[in-house]
Amino acid sequence: MFTGLMTVQMHLHGLNSLKDKRSIVKSLIERLRSRFNCSVAEVDHNDSRSSAVIGIAVVSNDKTHVFSQLEAIERFIRGDGRFGVGQTEREII
Repeated sequence: MFTGLMTVQMHLHGLNSLKDKRSIVKSLIERLRSRFNCSVAEVDHNDSRSSAVIGIAVVSNDKTHVFSQLEAIERFIRGDGRFGVGQTEREII
């Protein structure tokens, strides 16, 4: 069994409230869960209006599949357009 872990820093600009930020982050999390069947949660910067960090986990019996899923997830996030993507970190165990 292989587990892929990824954290993604997001930069959100021009938002007026935490409610606006949480709307965007919640929407992204639900879209990722639905499309990629992965576990996703906001893991840091919860009280900041301009940034968020999400954590993503993927489990498979094939290391190549885990790697390709994380690649596809990162492309999907970068293509969203509602926020900038900062540093991403990946680990496959």
